[in-house]
Amino acid sequence: MFEDKTYKRCACKGPLTNEEGKPLLNEDGTRKIGYLEKRCPKLKKRDHGSWYYSIELPAGPGGERRRPKKGGFKTQEKAAAAAAKVYQEAMAGIDVLSDQTVGDYLRRWLGNQHDLKATTKKSYEDYLRLYFTPYLGHIKLRELRPRHIEEMFAAIQADNKVKEKNQAAAQLAREAEKKAHAAWRDATAPRDPQLRETWNEAKAHLKAALARPRRQTGPATQHRIKMALSSAVEDARKRRMITDNWASMIQTPRARKPKALEWTAARVEAWRKTGKKPSPVMVWTPEQTGKFLDSVVYDRLYPLWVIIAFLGLRRGEACALSWAEVDLDAGVIHITEEIVTVAYEPHEDTPKSDNIRDISLDEDTIALLQWWRGRQQAEKQEWLESTGEWTDSGRVFTLEDGTEYHPQYFSDRFERLYKKVDLPPIRLHDLRHGSATLALRAGVAMVTVQRRLGHSSIRVTSDIYTTVLAEVEREAAEATVSVVPRSRKRVIPQPQTEDKAAGEEQQEDPEAAEEAPDVPTEDAA
Repeated sequence: MFEDKTYKRCACKGPLTNEEGKPLLNEDGTRKIGYLEKRCPKLKKRDHGSWYYSIELPAGPGGERRRPKKGGFKTQEKAAAAAAKVYQEAMAGIDVLSDQTVGDYLRRWLGNQHDLKATTKKSYEDYLRLYFTPYLGHIKLRELRPRHIEEMFAAIQADNKVKEKNQAAAQLAREAEKKAHAAWRDATAPRDPQLRETWNEAKAHLKAALARPRRQTGPATQHRIKMALSSAVEDARKRRMITDNWASMIQTPRARKPKALEWTAARVEAWRKTGKKPSPVMVWTPEQTGKFLDSVVYDRLYPLWVIIAFLGLRRGEACALSWAEVDLDAGVIHITEEIVTVAYEPHEDTPKSDNIRDISLDEDTIALLQWWRGRQQAEKQEWLESTGEWTDSGRVFTLEDGTEYHPQYFSDRFERLYKKVDLPPIRLHDLRHGSATLALRAGVAMVTVQRRLGHSSIRVTSDIYTTVLAEVEREAAEATVSVVPRSRKRVIPQPQTEDKAAGEEQQEDPEAAEEAPDVPTEDAA
């Protein structure tokens, strides 16, 4: 039976008395002074002290008494309402006497997540260290509310503004350093010592500016932070540690997924003038892709660039591809694992979204991989003859001694190679995106492109390639019209310029008039 006990108390100090009202004395016989609490005579005043509640819950293990208490309420009604809510939570199975903090709970929760991918777990650890512990870690889990989480995201937004200013300051410092360096470099000998001193000061200023935090926590990252917290808090709710998943109620800035844009001639020209990319995700045109592949024909990793450009493998998937998963007779490769990096350390994992898939090979790629396997065997023989050792990693793409590549090497080498032929910048991952645009242009069905790339849904594929789809749809519209054979078409008169209209009277095309179907005029209708 619920019975709330509410009472007033204050923080006033004065002579203390026992339950019988007699004064309490110190060892030396003087009156003992302490907090009067409920015995303060001023509590009868309306604005003095605050209200508390104390409720009795069913006994715990071993008959342990359980009595939740809390104060600080302005009115007796508010204290009574809070007491009723706590009792209801206790009856629902929530441990209302628990002192576990959000930080302690999240650390234990993360330690028990055994099925997370290595990259996901590293991200969660970063969120715990950078956001959850500083802003929420000290709060008792049972007292967590939406306002606490909103305050965390407000702090992230405020921190972003500081980082934005740091970024602008770093850019100014970089420009000043370049200007000072150019002044020293272009000065005639003997150079003025002041120029060197100015350049040194500019370098020191730039170093200090670059040391300040500049990387902002963008909308997409904020959304992932919220979802990670929501997942943990939802588990706490299911375990009846709290009443609601407060994190699910929070709204974060909308994260807009970048669209893949092609490096058209106009965009390339603008980039050369400003140095700015139109979108974080840029893809080459077929001509630019061809130019790159032509330039790397004799690069040792030419087969790698081909399968990423045409088959759309992720960097980690190409790095992890083993000969055991390559069936050249059937013309198919099986994507069953991926090598990911966590703090630069490579780890074997299943493909993203656990999307194990098969990719069919064209005849040219089959021949290329056959040649590559032969070259790898020749390198093995040469290495054994010269060193007596060769690492049998089983991977398709290896160093000359058979050891695995680090995935980052592929990205770094790719950047060096395309810069040599003055192509506009893309990431190695964008070369994979380019394979999708090539397939769509070739008329490959969207669902086939989705399966080849290993996207979790066809919506992901269509969202990324919306801009490319517009061009494909225009081509499809033209192709649809061209299917129907026509012997007669209506001639659409071309609009005349003002000069032509003024200088000569428009002549009706008799052939067009003869072939055009009769169209009733408004008068005839």
